[in-house]
Amino acid sequence: MQREEEMKTNSNNPRMNDAEFVKRLNETVDRYAMLTHPFYQMWNEGKLTKEILAEYARQYYAHVKAFPTYVSAVHSNCDDLPTRQILLDNLIEEEKGDENHPELWLRFAESVGADRDSVKNAELLGSTEATVATLKRLTSELDYRSGVAALYAYESQIPEVSRTKRAGLKKFFGIDDERSVSFFSVHEAADIYHRNAELEILTKSCTTKESQENAIASAEKASRALLKFLDGIYEALIPLEMRMCEVTEIASA
Repeated sequence: MQREEEMKTNSNNPRMNDAEFVKRLNETVDRYAMLTHPFYQMWNEGKLTKEILAEYARQYYAHVKAFPTYVSAVHSNCDDLPTRQILLDNLIEEEKGDENHPELWLRFAESVGADRDSVKNAELLGSTEATVATLKRLTSELDYRSGVAALYAYESQIPEVSRTKRAGLKKFFGIDDERSVSFFSVHEAADIYHRNAELEILTKSCTTKESQENAIASAEKASRALLKFLDGIYEALIPLEMRMCEVTEIASA
């Protein structure tokens, strides 16, 4: 119904063509790309300790545990059956069976020295709580397309993020057994499919310029929230002198 009503007014509010919309959407996400954050750059350069990674694992678990609820919220607000089926497949992958994704994250956490209880009962940083709250709000919007855009802002980045994290764990810590890195290897492949599916949903369902702009705005808010999480980790776990060195290196690059 929503899509039919928009199409009636489409001639008065012309939409971007698909290529322009996708370009704008991806440029927005890229502007706040997680791999550009100093914390992930330090991971990729071998400048983090296992102790830092253990605390990172405790904090990030809050997002991993909440992610299925982001997907289910979008699913519950969607009135398009084919889209609901795509979202349901994503949700099942996240939560089904012994290889559910929170479990895979706990296995990674153990590999860097964080026991399960400490991960599950971690005291969360304010930035961690704020990021999860923002993503919950965005994915709970009544217009499901805003939720899909928020999911896309995250899942479009994860194949590359997972690949570089896994490479860093192997190179600098000798961690490359399947049990320890399965969270990353699974997402390297699965989220290529998810981001393509979410992009197709958005290009097909955003039938006006307004709905396209709303999707882009939601993707931006989600991307900024993910960086806020990393900001909190960086400030809480990286000593000031190390942060100053990173700033100096970036400035001189």
